[in-house]
Amino acid sequence: MDHVTKAVQYYEEGYMCSQAVFAAFAEQFGITEKQALQIGACFGGGMNKGEVCGACTGALMVLGMKYGQFDLLDAASRAKGSTVAVKFLDEFEKNKGSYVCRDILGCDLRTEEGRNYARSNGLFGTLCPEMVRAAAEIVAEMLGGDE
Repeated sequence: MDHVTKAVQYYEEGYMCSQAVFAAFAEQFGITEKQALQIGACFGGGMNKGEVCGACTGALMVLGMKYGQFDLLDAASRAKGSTVAVKFLDEFEKNKGSYVCRDILGCDLRTEEGRNYARSNGLFGTLCPEMVRAAAEIVAEMLGGDE
């Protein structure tokens, strides 16, 4: 199963958007499914505050696994990580209009009213799977173009 299909499947099974995208790619970077699901657990719904879309956060974690700096003396990897993060977010915004969860959903998840609006209008079941798909597609393309 390809990464994009796997990400959407994780989301449809009930995992958060952040978990779905990160877990779909994690094993290729030596992270187990369980570890990926745990690491990504607190980032869904824009970190539960409607901030950066959780699907984007999961994607950025994947890109961090590939390009993230771990050696403080390696300034080139720091620059590369920043470059790919901005490239991802710019591409996602170009495709979806925003990478901010509350802008995408059109409601404020920080409030009970906003959460109820999202639930009653089925936004988590209609908009969010598409955000997961888009994030996974962009990451897959970015990783494939640099392998």
